[in-house]
Amino acid sequence: MTVLPADGLSLAAEFPDPAHEQWQSLVEGVLRKSGKDVSGSAAEEALSTTVEDGLITRPLYTSRDDAPDAGLPGFAPFTRGSRPEGSTAGGWGVRQRHGTPDPARLNEAVLADLENGVTSLWLTVGDAGGGVPVSGLSRALRGVHLDLAPVVLDAGTELDAAATELLRLYAERGVSPQSARGCLGADPLGQAARSGAAPDLTAAVRWAQRCAREYLGLRALAVDAMPYHEAGGSAAQELGSSLATGVAYLRAMTAAGLGVEEACAQLEFRYAATADQFLTIAKMRAARRLWARVAEVCGAPEAGAQRQHAVTSPVMMTRRDPWVNMLRTTLACLGAGVGGADAVTVLPFDHALGLPDAFARRIARNTSTILVEESHLARVIDPAGGSWYVERLTDELADAAWGFFQEIERAGGQAAALESGMVAERLAATWAARKKNLARRKEPITGVSEFPQLAERAVEREAVPSAVAPGGLPVVRRDEAFEALRARSDAHLAATGRRPRVFLAALGPAAAHTARASFAANLFQAGGIEPVHEPVEVDASSAGAAFAAAGTDIACLCSSDALYAERAGEVAGALVSAGAQRVYLAGRPGDYAGVDEYVFAGCDVVAVLSSVLDRMGVA
Repeated sequence: MTVLPADGLSLAAEFPDPAHEQWQSLVEGVLRKSGKDVSGSAAEEALSTTVEDGLITRPLYTSRDDAPDAGLPGFAPFTRGSRPEGSTAGGWGVRQRHGTPDPARLNEAVLADLENGVTSLWLTVGDAGGGVPVSGLSRALRGVHLDLAPVVLDAGTELDAAATELLRLYAERGVSPQSARGCLGADPLGQAARSGAAPDLTAAVRWAQRCAREYLGLRALAVDAMPYHEAGGSAAQELGSSLATGVAYLRAMTAAGLGVEEACAQLEFRYAATADQFLTIAKMRAARRLWARVAEVCGAPEAGAQRQHAVTSPVMMTRRDPWVNMLRTTLACLGAGVGGADAVTVLPFDHALGLPDAFARRIARNTSTILVEESHLARVIDPAGGSWYVERLTDELADAAWGFFQEIERAGGQAAALESGMVAERLAATWAARKKNLARRKEPITGVSEFPQLAERAVEREAVPSAVAPGGLPVVRRDEAFEALRARSDAHLAATGRRPRVFLAALGPAAAHTARASFAANLFQAGGIEPVHEPVEVDASSAGAAFAAAGTDIACLCSSDALYAERAGEVAGALVSAGAQRVYLAGRPGDYAGVDEYVFAGCDVVAVLSSVLDRMGVA
């Protein structure tokens, strides 16, 4: 007889604990029904997925995947957070990015942000980066309480002038050196990655010495991993590059006389946060663990509490259907905050289109506010801690990143690896593999490669200068291949008054053709090709007239495999007789008379759509 506890809730206590092998046995039975005869660990591996960096996502995680060495928040190895209290005191810092060149407009935007939840400012300064001129920095920060609002600079080659001007403003407005907060943003290796120019660490080290001596709350150097992310690098490559950069800066600063603790205190690390929330969480945690290891090896284990600034990924931002970017940045912000980032920048949803407007900036800053104030994500220290999946992912990502870091060090360090092209080659290989997944829609882009809206009204913004410098790492975007196709369609629309079209020849009743007709319509619209599905159903006798009325020379058959076997050949023949230059069939490749090509899940959509536009003469 089962004895229930006093509260009457047994919590399944009468059942024995299942063993991992029992679960594997059940998996074997399911796979056997699907034609896969595997057993034991092989059954589990059959349900696993290999993602970037060779990481494997498994179907089941158990206590065997726990991380016994994760430590406690605020203590080495800092996996669970750089501070014992995490973000519970007031949430993570909300840092808004500003790249407006007009000082007056920038001031207006800055004050609006600070009055509505932003806690620190990230300013692009200097003509080369399209930011506010150094001479306009005073006007841009008029009315800003510099002792309350930390300022982070991104001045590139104009570091000396921008840093000097900021310190002058501190003195002019009565901000004591002890009250100054933020980061001067010196990052010569990051600048070298973006521009291809040889890095010079002299000025960065000089500012680090001054900050360590006079401005103890102001960091001099930023270890910006964004150039590697924006060049198509993986999470491990981004982390490995940041480690190599940080180590190079430590060497330079300690060689100039700073202690390891003082040198570590001069660094702020910047990482990309993507819509893959679990990978982002693991990235932030792994980054802290890895830097803690570097500090430990350098003899200062307690100095390894990495200061992190997370930025929502520009690579994931789309130009078409940009409203969906709000959803992407929300997931990215959640991942960064839960992962323990000290400050988070949510890029406005129109970031890829140009200078953001007031509405876009408002949504960006409110994203963090909702997650902190309404979703209460900051009330728990390391909310992902103890998740066997996250712990395992953190561990595997850290191992992969450490391997890439060691490869860079063997190449002579970050500067040498950039100069030799080793980093560029590795990032390019990663991006090439990812481009194949994007082209085949194995990595879907909502609103672009999936569920595009051809009739959407374009969102227009004031253009900003290109950030791509000759000789530097490239800047990639997930939507670039599909954007090129859509641009061809737009040009055709402007020249002719209508988009290129494809006729969908649906065979049989709706129940037979709807799934593949929807698939085909979605696929062709991703290239800006308008599907014509009128009439709803055709046969050999009606297909020719319907095709002639569609105003195109391309057709696609849509139906079930059974109806293809019965009717595909004769309908394809009717379409060719009516003038079809190319007949596609939505489904796996087969042997149907009159069918030229097949479109199916997993095919190279970009190649198909490009060839269709070529055949139509859409330049």
